[in-house]
Amino acid sequence: MPAGRREDIADGAGRLERLLDQQRRLIADASHELCTPVAGLRAQLEEAQLHPDDTDLISLLNRALGDVNRLQQIVTDLLLLARLRAGEPVEREPVDLGELVQAQLHPRRFRRMVRLRLDPRVTVEVVRTQIARVITSLMANAERYACSMVQVQVCLDGGAAVLTVADDGEGVAEADRERIFEPFTRLDPARSRGRGGAGLGLTIARDIAMSHDGTLTVEESCTGGARFVLRLPLAPDSPVDGGPGASV
Repeated sequence: MPAGRREDIADGAGRLERLLDQQRRLIADASHELCTPVAGLRAQLEEAQLHPDDTDLISLLNRALGDVNRLQQIVTDLLLLARLRAGEPVEREPVDLGELVQAQLHPRRFRRMVRLRLDPRVTVEVVRTQIARVITSLMANAERYACSMVQVQVCLDGGAAVLTVADDGEGVAEADRERIFEPFTRLDPARSRGRGGAGLGLTIARDIAMSHDGTLTVEESCTGGARFVLRLPLAPDSPVDGGPGASV
């Protein structure tokens, strides 16, 4: 067998082993995450069964529903992640990225100041609901860690559509800038699971970017916080000049 052919086979086997290893880790992590609310729910119900007269039914139901909601969120996110990684075909449409950002942010109330700079006519061909999910995930993450302000920008750069979401928090250490996109990664051990979500938001956001032939990275913002950068190919026949930006 030619040496080049042997190297190709070895490379292919290596890639397959890495994919299998990632799959095994994801299954193990997901099992652990699912066990936590299940165990909490079981403990509450068993306690109520043993001491029915001492059980506050309203309080029990509220706590149980909280655990059920968490289970539902994890399962929903895992299903979406599986569909993304399976490459299921989904219909795309031309979307003005700046308008989509405004549509996602308009109905929400933020605890931090949000500054927008959105260039018009930055058009991408995407699954609208999926890119909307990326926007909301990045905004939730930025607001969670910002001290006082979140900056959002949509522009053209190098023939690509670029969305950046930056905060003025503590930022992400360079050594962790890839790890935060791994499933169920929590850099702050003290962060509660309830506040931190299901732990799949950034993983799903990056997978959505990749499924659209784009990228999602994190770097240091000009204020020292985190700056997430989503790059997507422009839609066919899009203008290369988005025009003057609009600040809000």
